[in-house]
Amino acid sequence: MKKLLLAGKAILGAGLIIIFLQSCKNETKQEDPKEVAEDANETKFDSIDSKEDDSEFLVDQAEINLAEIEIGKLAQTKSTNAEVKKFGKMLVDEHTKAASEVSALAKAKNFTLPTSLTEEGQDEYNKLNEKSGVDFDKKFADMMIDGHEKAIKKLEKAAKDANDQEVRTWASNNIAGLTAHLEHAKMLKQNLDKK
Repeated sequence: MKKLLLAGKAILGAGLIIIFLQSCKNETKQEDPKEVAEDANETKFDSIDSKEDDSEFLVDQAEINLAEIEIGKLAQTKSTNAEVKKFGKMLVDEHTKAASEVSALAKAKNFTLPTSLTEEGQDEYNKLNEKSGVDFDKKFADMMIDGHEKAIKKLEKAAKDANDQEVRTWASNNIAGLTAHLEHAKMLKQNLDKK
């Protein structure tokens, strides 16, 4: 009888350990919002490649807007340079507007978008946040040049290749705005490099 009771306690203890370990495993880091959105769109449009490609473009645009808004806010609070602060505010204003447009377009197409900063966006934010003073300003300008060059390429590709007319039109209409941001960032970098 004692052996049976002891065996029962051992099995119960092992079960509790397994349950505990399983719950710890489930608390690992949260899945990247971009991956969640892409997986949802892939599931919805698995058999419709044209919609899947357009959804990937809008997911990318949402990711870019979320990152630019957060980095713009950081520039406004952390920089001591008036031009950097002004550029940061402009980023927040214009990318908030773009995010709203992308969200409305995605909703109309039944696409899922990330709603919070992605892992890549958070990494970029953290790298910038580690800097201070002129180093912060220069890193910010470099990030804005690099990020806007990549974003413009994606817009140009979608303006030409997107399957959905509304997606093509939106992409085409936003190239000029991002090109202006890029030129502004390049001028900002030139001025900062003189310091």
